[in-house]
Amino acid sequence: MSFSKNFINDIKSVNPKNCLWQLPGAAILAFGLYNVHSFADITEGGVLGLTLLLYHHFGISPSVSSLVMNFICYIFGFIVLGGGFVVYSAVAGLAFSAFYAIFEQFPPVWEGIADHTLLACVAGAVFVGVGVGICVRFGGAPGGDDALSMGLAKLLKKVDIRWIYLISDLAVLALSLTYIPVRKIAYSLLTVVISGQIIGFFQKSPKKQTENQSAKV
Repeated sequence: MSFSKNFINDIKSVNPKNCLWQLPGAAILAFGLYNVHSFADITEGGVLGLTLLLYHHFGISPSVSSLVMNFICYIFGFIVLGGGFVVYSAVAGLAFSAFYAIFEQFPPVWEGIADHTLLACVAGAVFVGVGVGICVRFGGAPGGDDALSMGLAKLLKKVDIRWIYLISDLAVLALSLTYIPVRKIAYSLLTVVISGQIIGFFQKSPKKQTENQSAKV
């Protein structure tokens, strides 16, 4: 079957309801990243962590950097994996950028959360886990991590996708040491672990989507 026919079939298989479910997931994620992570020096791995890194060093809004990086990841994912997963993920990614751009027009909801690192760590993990988890539950992801990691896992074959996620997260956390103290990086590592477990809970629900619609575990 030709590339064009495959693309058309992927588009035809897209469920509008699943696209709509990407919106609340992306909103929850953007709300948590803006109101918790960016003010409490708690970071994430992967693309999410890179957006915060760029924000702190260069002042580039995550609403812009996430859009660019996710687009690159989605193109890679589309080439390797096909269009179905990427369509849902693109909707989630665009929604995340839009919601973050809206939220950053307002002052933070919890101005003092930076003084309670453990609380920020857990709260941030819940927002990320639930937000991404909802998107994953309905076939997409607001970050390009899933498309990138799944594509690499398919190409590398013998490498478990969980190791690809873990390596990318650890690499970003290591880079984040340039602006976040070691103690808070430890909290960030805890955030990554908790959020990953929450995402896994959504992914493993009885009505789980197909294997091609996976995320962090």
